[in-house]
Amino acid sequence: MKSLLFFFTSILITLLPARAGEEVLRILCYNIHYGQGNDGVYDLERLAAVIKAVDPDLVALQEVDVMVRRSGQVHQAEELGKLTGLDVYYGPTQHYEGGLFGNAVLTKLPVSRVWIQPLPYTEATPELTTYPRGFVAVTVKTPGGKDVRFVSTHFQHNVEEDRIAEAEAVNRYLAVESEKIPTLLAGDINAVPESEPMKVLLSKWSNVIDAEAAPTVPSKEPKSRIDYIFYRQGDPFEIVETRVIAEEMASDHRPVFAVLRVK
Repeated sequence: MKSLLFFFTSILITLLPARAGEEVLRILCYNIHYGQGNDGVYDLERLAAVIKAVDPDLVALQEVDVMVRRSGQVHQAEELGKLTGLDVYYGPTQHYEGGLFGNAVLTKLPVSRVWIQPLPYTEATPELTTYPRGFVAVTVKTPGGKDVRFVSTHFQHNVEEDRIAEAEAVNRYLAVESEKIPTLLAGDINAVPESEPMKVLLSKWSNVIDAEAAPTVPSKEPKSRIDYIFYRQGDPFEIVETRVIAEEMASDHRPVFAVLRVK
């Protein structure tokens, strides 16, 4: 009964109108595993259906292939933009199998600036497989005329020192006290809530996380929370709703969804 009451309360809160001078943003963060589902099938239409089901204003995507051989040399960013009806901005982090691999942002809001930024990482060796990392940030205009910056990022998967350095770089680039534009950060941090990279981030950012800190990987029977949405501390956001979407087939990650009120 308690969980049922929480479910209906969440729906009611989500439907509440913004107060005078305020508005809400619907945000999704999704590592799409370069389009490949847990059945081994590359299916962008299935991923697009997951995205469209929550009617997001802003979407942060990770592991997006563009013209890569393994995924059929499809421009996945452009195709997901077409399938969802959202504008797309791609931030490649590396060349891979004849194409590009990286992060993307989908948005229904007008964009005035795009920023693609590499992050520090340990270069690969024959003994250690690593990947270049970075973020793509867009500055959007809300329907009420407010400027908001939205960032999609993906931290190193297997080197803790890289994740710490990447968190420090994100703070250095995006959490500058003199810069007043409200900023949202979303991504696959490859770190659990109590880890050192998260401690670095949480020195500057507020975690938009559900009370249960529901796990996001693997998407079938998930055990760990590594995908997040944050807002910069002191920025005018208020959490209305946040949850992990129980989607277990379209990707090896579950998507994270949040509704934030812009005060």
